[in-house]
Amino acid sequence: MSTPVAPVPASTPGPAQKKGSGLWRSTFVVSAMTMLSRIAGLVRDMVFMNLFGADRLMDAFLVAFKIPNFLRRLFAEGAFAQAFVPVLSEVKSQRGDGAVKELVDRVAGTLSVVLGGVTVLAMVASPAIIFLFAPGFREDVAKFDLAADMLRITFPYLLLISLTAFAGGILNCYQRFGSSSFTPVLMNLTMIGCALWLSPLMDQPVMALAWGVLIAGFVQLGFQVPYLRQIGMLPRPRVGFRDPDVKRILGLMVPAMFGVSVSQINLLLDTILASFLVTGSVSWLYTAERLTELPLGLIGIAVATVILPSLSAKYAEKSHDEFKAMLDWALRVIVMVGLPASLAMGLLAEPLIAALFMHGKFTADDVRMSAAALQALSGGILAFMMIKVFAPGYFSRQDVRTPVRIGIIAMVANMAFNLVLVLGLDMAHVGLSLASTLSAFLNAGLLYWGLHQRGVYRIERHWLRLGLRYLGANVVMVAVLLAISPEGSWWLAPQGNWLKVGAILGICAAGALSYFAALFALGFRLREIRHH
Repeated sequence: MSTPVAPVPASTPGPAQKKGSGLWRSTFVVSAMTMLSRIAGLVRDMVFMNLFGADRLMDAFLVAFKIPNFLRRLFAEGAFAQAFVPVLSEVKSQRGDGAVKELVDRVAGTLSVVLGGVTVLAMVASPAIIFLFAPGFREDVAKFDLAADMLRITFPYLLLISLTAFAGGILNCYQRFGSSSFTPVLMNLTMIGCALWLSPLMDQPVMALAWGVLIAGFVQLGFQVPYLRQIGMLPRPRVGFRDPDVKRILGLMVPAMFGVSVSQINLLLDTILASFLVTGSVSWLYTAERLTELPLGLIGIAVATVILPSLSAKYAEKSHDEFKAMLDWALRVIVMVGLPASLAMGLLAEPLIAALFMHGKFTADDVRMSAAALQALSGGILAFMMIKVFAPGYFSRQDVRTPVRIGIIAMVANMAFNLVLVLGLDMAHVGLSLASTLSAFLNAGLLYWGLHQRGVYRIERHWLRLGLRYLGANVVMVAVLLAISPEGSWWLAPQGNWLKVGAILGICAAGALSYFAALFALGFRLREIRHH
């Protein structure tokens, strides 16, 4: 990489200097960019299901895509981000931009060497990896071989997106949230383009989706380069395994892989089990997961992205009261949005999937199967959001052991729930979704209890009044949604696709309006979710 320009002046506001309005502004930027990404992602999935349906070819691609995508969330956005950002914030706060640049150079080189080696090994061993993550595919040799071929194309995405996450972590520490939050939009647009225009040119059209993943990785990484150069942090990679700060990051990463990303591990374990179920199960689960990611990305990930560097700075400055206040602010925001999102998505599961996906090769039966999974998974939206808030409460303090222990407990519990619900009660793919929801609540509850016991954060008396207001507003919203939603048969009719899209948008808008109107009528004011 090229030589960087002059570093950002020391007067540039860092996480420690940001006031409450800065948090809201940063959260809005991340939330807006994430919303664009989620909308583009929905369009992407609509295109996929329209062109390929929920069949064996799509199941093969989704497994080949899920493996590097899972490792991205586990490694790049999970372990690496939670280990790198606190150390980088501490170095920036205590030693200045020169030390930050040296650390950035060494991390870039070390990260490239490690992940480059992993990528080469994974490409060589792709059949073994497919067998590990989707053993049920072995019964269909063509599907198994196709998934292995596509994995060789998609796996380098892990290296590219990890470097993109590395660049985003640097930019976030300098309060440049917009560019790093926009990169997922580029991925979705790239994959839509490949599905529409590259797939007709290929002997096996679904292979275009695998090439789209790889191309998107290059596009996302290249997009970050000018912004890194702008703040003087474009790396000149140097291997630095012996550097004390690099060692500290690596030491924090290994256990952190289980901390914030347990929900992703559980979803991947669900994919393994789903590979043994009827054809289409992987696609039905994928469709349900994608819809739950819309509210999770809009608020949960946005809040977690903004508070991690700020919490890390507060901890480094020993500002314990401000640390607690920031966690409380984050929880107030996600409960305000996460609870109605969980309820609404459960009630509107079938209408949502019918309006968005029931065209082309995606049938009414696919709608029913996906909707059942979404209803089971929607209950966990609030829990997934709470994990995104509580986990940074540990990682910002460079405590990775506690969330690791909790993550292992939740993962074991998820497998137990799977055995009971899928094998014992014969709930098939719906049991997998319900098990993920139950384990997410267990994970979130244990994370909170750990913070409570250590005196790091406790829910205080103001939550009683606030909680009653949230509850009342949600009751009103549910009543409105039930009153205005058409019968199920209307949504499953083969005609009127655009009318259904307009109807579901109107119903969601009416639900949101009734929720916030009731919330304010019950005495809620914006100051109750402001960070002081």
